[in-house]
Amino acid sequence: MSGSSPLAQPHHWSADLKVLHQRIASRFTRSEQRQRALAYLQALLSPVERKNGWQIAEQIGERTPFGVQRLLSTAQWDAEVVRDDLREYVLEHLQTPEAVLILDETGFLKKGTQSAGVGRQYSGTAGRVENCQIGVFLAYATPHGTALIDRELFLPKSWVDDPARCAAAQIPETVGAATKPQLALTMLERAFTGGVHAAWVTGDAVYSASNVRSFLEQRQQPYVLAVASNCHVWTWDQSGPKQTQVADVAQQFEPDQWQTWSAGSGSKGDRLFEWAWVSVTQLMGPAVSAGLGPILPAGFERWVLVRRSLKDPTDLAYYLAFAPSSTTLSEIVQAAGSRWAIEVAFEMAKDEVGLDHYEVRSWVGWYRHITLAMLAHAFLTVVTAHEKKGGQSTTRS
Repeated sequence: MSGSSPLAQPHHWSADLKVLHQRIASRFTRSEQRQRALAYLQALLSPVERKNGWQIAEQIGERTPFGVQRLLSTAQWDAEVVRDDLREYVLEHLQTPEAVLILDETGFLKKGTQSAGVGRQYSGTAGRVENCQIGVFLAYATPHGTALIDRELFLPKSWVDDPARCAAAQIPETVGAATKPQLALTMLERAFTGGVHAAWVTGDAVYSASNVRSFLEQRQQPYVLAVASNCHVWTWDQSGPKQTQVADVAQQFEPDQWQTWSAGSGSKGDRLFEWAWVSVTQLMGPAVSAGLGPILPAGFERWVLVRRSLKDPTDLAYYLAFAPSSTTLSEIVQAAGSRWAIEVAFEMAKDEVGLDHYEVRSWVGWYRHITLAMLAHAFLTVVTAHEKKGGQSTTRS
């Protein structure tokens, strides 16, 4: 999957952006905010170094940031509906049977304690525990580009247990405790209900919880999800069925079971690793004929997949996969490797359209800025994809 591509040329942006704005214009009840939303998108796409209130206001010709702040706080519009418009826009321009849905999170480093959901928590962005907000995202990745199509703000327990603090940050009373896998399920359900079809769903170990996997299997939706080394699967030995860690399964692979495959192209060429896999049915062995094997939809299989570094044989990564029985190792490897596309999308969205430049503190403000930044990033992705195809304008639809 393509993570990012050379940015589209600005001289093509104006007409296409106005067409995109027309798609969302009716979501704003007042003409003033309707036009400010267009100006906000234009500012996010501009070369302004920091896309914060003051600099965006200056870019769009306003003397103070108050108008921009109203757009993100008290103006009448629903960021959830605009998110749905964004998803439809992405599907119209990027939809392909090869698409992969990717679950991941990114951190937004913050100072202070008042921003909704902020706290000392692990941020993969920083690689350590930091004072930050964590956004959980769903991306739609295709060979033509990757767009972020949904988002949820994670609330740590310290927030959920403090109603007064939540009220001060304008967090709705209807918002309760939700784990990251639960947020992921919410976004997957919205995507499928909204007409998204994907060849695969993938994500890191945080999003491989049993409830996520069960939901996808019930839909017969193929997935390949990273898991921790101590994740258990059912196996069979002389004493009968037992639970075995995937790390122990990996130690049982014979040398000839490891195959070198590319997990996709990176900045330095193909990302080559050694891979080995085994079906859960095979691990259960005699239990299957005894009717004790895994319960699977007809024609489907589960696998344990292991990735090994070519440079360091002790550097292993583990996955659980579910797909039609005819699926090849190469296909599963490609799906697993597609997860990198969302990391590139995060980097592009932060660097190019200010995904993390906001200075809002409220729940409403976070969702509004993030949604408009995602829309700006999707616009860049779509315009670039069309230019790569031969310069067609996106205004055709």
